[in-house]
Amino acid sequence: MQKTINGATLRKMFLAGAALLDENKAYIDSLNVFPVPDGDTGINMSLTLKSVVKELGLTDSNEINEIAESVSRGALKGARGNSGVITSQILKGFCMELKASNEITTKTIARALDNASRVAYGAVTSPKEGTMLTVIRLMAEAALPAAKKMSNLEEFISHVIEKGEEALAQTPELLPVLKKAGVVDAGGRGVLVFFSGFYKVLIGDEELVLKFEKDVLSSSTGSFSDVHVDLDSLADIEFAFCTEFMIVNMHKKTTLASIDVLRDKLVQMGDSVICIGDLELVKVHIHTNTPGEALSQAQKLGEIINIKIDNMVQQNRELREANKVEVKELGMVAVAAGEGLSAIFKDLMCDYVIKGGQTMNPSANDIAEAVNKVNAKNVFVFPNNKNIILAAQHAAELTKKNIIVIPTRSINEGITACLTFNPEGTIEDNTESFLSAITTVKSCSVTHAVRSTNVDGLEISENDYIGLNNKNILVNGKKLNDVTKALIEKQIDDSTMNITLFYGDKIETKEADALAEEIAKKYPNCDVNAINGGQPVYYYLISLE
Repeated sequence: MQKTINGATLRKMFLAGAALLDENKAYIDSLNVFPVPDGDTGINMSLTLKSVVKELGLTDSNEINEIAESVSRGALKGARGNSGVITSQILKGFCMELKASNEITTKTIARALDNASRVAYGAVTSPKEGTMLTVIRLMAEAALPAAKKMSNLEEFISHVIEKGEEALAQTPELLPVLKKAGVVDAGGRGVLVFFSGFYKVLIGDEELVLKFEKDVLSSSTGSFSDVHVDLDSLADIEFAFCTEFMIVNMHKKTTLASIDVLRDKLVQMGDSVICIGDLELVKVHIHTNTPGEALSQAQKLGEIINIKIDNMVQQNRELREANKVEVKELGMVAVAAGEGLSAIFKDLMCDYVIKGGQTMNPSANDIAEAVNKVNAKNVFVFPNNKNIILAAQHAAELTKKNIIVIPTRSINEGITACLTFNPEGTIEDNTESFLSAITTVKSCSVTHAVRSTNVDGLEISENDYIGLNNKNILVNGKKLNDVTKALIEKQIDDSTMNITLFYGDKIETKEADALAEEIAKKYPNCDVNAINGGQPVYYYLISLE
């Protein structure tokens, strides 16, 4: 009977959970309500957990607090789509309880699940019951009283998973759209698959870990000494080393006032100083010529982990000329799949286009890296997909730049918004223009069904063409052009003046042009255009304005 978990076992549990979810991601995807090819809950959760595995691979220590920190950080960096972002918040809350533990018991796990639920709910503006949030909450509610009676971890985890299965079975009753489609919540199934990996380790089935291991280069901490830098020829950089680290396991004599003292000392050593935190963890960032001295002062408070020192002089030699260009006030980043759509956004003054969208949701870290490449102080981000909005919002935690997320739910909304961009305007004025613009456009799309189902009052067969708006499937049929025209007919109204068809990578130009001509004849008061978007998955993305 196992009553405690150490750091080494905890590491195996996270790896096994990630491996088991990766093996079952296709099945999880199949549970998505809409039978479209971009049903990627399982993929997004798996990619988020792969980032966790990568961070764990960079952490040699089996100290519980360091493993928990790696899991939390890796999940945030790799969070993709709504399901991935919520997964990252579940893991963040879970790990917050683990960090202070030298060993883990059933009571520790129960508290961790409770905090995981609280943090995950707090990350969602309007939480819906009948989702993965419900599953993790009811697992936590079952775990707290059970931990008072159970000390056997195998029995306890099995009990919590069983209660989770009961919660999952209830999701169709809580969310009508699930009941109508005849499926349980995909994200909730993913949560249970992940925690089933924990159980597999506890009962001794550890082969799953081997299937998910990858060779990774471990980061070397080494020792650091003061380095003299001749800055005369590099006048643009006064302080050469970008130094970052965390302080944990504070000494008994360390107080909150000690953190303030350290901050004052760091200010005297360089610039761009950040020194924030509490007696559990302090995060430090500084540009300095004496990283060794900064580390030495920090060691007076506690143990130093996650050391990262970059030589900014070396990094910027080849970019020096580019850095002389004046930094703009405003920049734009958009998410789009397809060369045609990418070209459109670049023509509309977008500084960077992230390759992504349906089936290819960029992570919060991907978005943050794109923002960092933009030569602007403030960067507008257009997710152009409702499943990327949360990741874009969390990207703000991974960059020092000011990110303003415009919640565009479709490519059409993104293009319409970007058309109103005023590079000389203020953040507030442009934000108002963007938000106003996206209310003027109706977005819909045409793809095909990947399985037979009954949804939104429609009998849909596998491989049917289906037409959707941002919420529902509106039409289906066997002929692509017929479905496209029927979809437009359902969406058009007397205020519509422009109809734009962005055709995908499987549509020939002449085919799209012919369809546009038919639509133009039917609606002579509208300006109809077919534009090569080159997007995968969707035959047509349609904009009505």
